[in-house]
Amino acid sequence: MSQPRRALGRIRERLTRHQRTTFLLASGLSTAGSFAGLTAKGWLLMEGSGNPFLLAANFALLTLPTLVVSGPAGVLTDRLGSERVLIRAQWALLLAAVLGAIAIPISSGGQQDALLLLSTLGVGIASTYELTARNKYVALLVDETAQLGPYLASFSVIFNVGKLVGPPIGGLLLAATGPTLALSLDAATYLLPIVTLLWLMAPYRERERRSARGSGASLATAWRDCGPALRHVLLFCGLACLVGFFHPGLAPLMALNLLGPSPLALGLFTSVIACGSITAGVVLQRNATPLSRRPGLLLGISTVITALGQLGLSLPGTQTWGLAMAFLIGGGTASLLAGTNLIIQVHAPQVIRGRMAGLGQIAFLGGGGISGLMAAALTTWLPGGLWSCFALLGALGLALGLLEVLRQGRTRLA
Repeated sequence: MSQPRRALGRIRERLTRHQRTTFLLASGLSTAGSFAGLTAKGWLLMEGSGNPFLLAANFALLTLPTLVVSGPAGVLTDRLGSERVLIRAQWALLLAAVLGAIAIPISSGGQQDALLLLSTLGVGIASTYELTARNKYVALLVDETAQLGPYLASFSVIFNVGKLVGPPIGGLLLAATGPTLALSLDAATYLLPIVTLLWLMAPYRERERRSARGSGASLATAWRDCGPALRHVLLFCGLACLVGFFHPGLAPLMALNLLGPSPLALGLFTSVIACGSITAGVVLQRNATPLSRRPGLLLGISTVITALGQLGLSLPGTQTWGLAMAFLIGGGTASLLAGTNLIIQVHAPQVIRGRMAGLGQIAFLGGGGISGLMAAALTTWLPGGLWSCFALLGALGLALGLLEVLRQGRTRLA
C-alpha cells in the first residue's frame, strides 16, 4: 500500500507545483461537460415545444439571476474570501446539475420542462457566485502581478475550448443514447474543480484583502471607488450585450434555420461560434497587457465585429457563409466579455475585485439575458423573423461600436 500512496503523493505534488495549469484544466473539463448538458437541455426544450420563448427563457434563467445575485456574491466574496465562496459555489453547481439529470427519467412533458428550467435556474445562481469568486481567486495563484492579465485571459480560451468540444459531445450523446447521459456528464464534471480546490491548490492566501462589514463593503462603494473609466467600461459592456449577446439563448433556433433539424447540426453551429471565441481569446491572451490599457478600442472593435456577423447573417447566403458569420459573432462576443473582465480585474483595487466581478456579470450576463428575450420577441413580431432580427440588432450594434471607437479609442489606462 505504501508504494501506491507514494506515487499518489508525487502526482499530487507535481499537480500542486503547476497549480495554475491544474486549475485551468479542471475548469475547462467542467465547462465541456456543462455545454454538453446545455446542448441537451436546449434540444429537449425545442423538440418538446418548438417555442423560441422557451429557449430564450432557458438562457435567461441561466443569466438573469446575475441581476439579483451578483451584488451579494461580490460582497460575500470580498468579505469571506474568494476560496471559501468558490468551493461552496462548486457544490451548489453539482446539486443543480444533478436535478437536470434526474429530471429525464422521472418526468415528461411540461413537468420535465419545468424541472429542466429549475435546474438551469440553480446553475445560473451558483454560477454567479462561482464566476465572481474565481475572478478574485486567480490573483492568489500567480507568482507576479504581471502574470494576472494573461492568466485571466487564459480562462476565456479554456472556456471556449470547452464550448467547442462540449456541444458535439452533447449532440453525439443525444443522437446515440438520449439526453440522460449528456446531463449526467454535466453533473459529474463539477466534481473535478471540487477535488482540485480541496486537494491540489496552494494559493497565496495572505495576499487577499477582505472588506470589513458595513457600508464600505457594499456594491455601491465598489461602483464609486472603481473610478469613471471602469464605470464607463461596465456601462458600455451592458449596452453592447443588450443588442448583440442573444445567440446563446437562440442557438437551437439559429442552427435549425441555418443547418436543419438535427442535434448534430446544433453541435456544429455552436462549435463554429466557439472557434471564433477561441481565436479571439488567444489574441487577447497574447496581448493582454496592452489591450487592457485601451478599453475603448478593444470593446468598440469587439462590438463592431459582432454586429458585422449579425448583419451578414441577415443577408441571403449559403451555409458556409452563415457559418463564417457565426465565427465572427463568436469572436466579437468573446473579446467583449473577456476584455471587460480583464480590464476591470487588472485595473481595480484588490479589495473590491469580487464586487467588480459581480458588476461585470450584471453587465454582460444580465444584458445578454434581456437580449435573448428581446430577440425572441423580435423574431416573432418582425415580418422577416429571425433574419430581420439580425438586421435590426446588427445595425444598432454597428452604430454603438463605431461610436465607442471614435469617442474612446484613444483612452489609455495607467
